[in-house]
Amino acid sequence: QVRVVELGGGLVQSGGSLNLSCAASAMIDIYVRGWYRQAPGEQRELVASINPAGRTNYAEAAKGRFTIARNSRTTAVTLQMNNLKPEDTAVYYCNVRSSNTMHDYWGQGTQVTVSA
Repeated sequence: QVRVVELGGGLVQSGGSLNLSCAASAMIDIYVRGWYRQAPGEQRELVASINPAGRTNYAEAAKGRFTIARNSRTTAVTLQMNNLKPEDTAVYYCNVRSSNTMHDYWGQGTQVTVSA
């Protein structure tokens, strides 16, 4: 069974930076990799995604502050978050979608808390 393991997250002051990373436990053909977040009482939302060609897609709130990157030889994907704001506080989830089955593999989630 494929597992997605996330690293990073934590507590940071407003204006600070954090880096999140994740990787799948087995090599799979990837359709897209992405980071999502879910704040308390809110629905899970896309933050950023990247396809195997390196094409990226960002939520409006992430543009200019967050950068998603992938390792083309592995399943790893990272999210560099700069100039963090209190409204970025959420649980962040890594998602890897298989190109063979379109199955979504999710990480366990990592808490990001930005203090004012």
